[in-house]
Amino acid sequence: MANSLVSIQIIPKTPNGEPTIPMVDEAISIIEESGVKYEVHPLETTMEGELTELFHVIEKMNERMVELGCLNVISQVKVFYQPSGASMDALTEKYSQ
Repeated sequence: MANSLVSIQIIPKTPNGEPTIPMVDEAISIIEESGVKYEVHPLETTMEGELTELFHVIEKMNERMVELGCLNVISQVKVFYQPSGASMDALTEKYSQ
């Protein structure tokens, strides 16, 4: 069972002010390729899994931004860690209709 939820907003700095949405799309594809459960929201993406695995995904996202020519990257990260188990569904079930 997953022990963490990690939300990330990645903000790449492109060399000449190019649009960042294609970069964000690429970052989300890194999450998808990882195989972890995730949900895309308007201002961040939330992943569910083991904390070390999720931090590894974030590392790959940042490295990919630099590979694509970004000068630097800001990653705003929120972590919910619960060793007994954590899931997006459990935290949001009371809001489901």
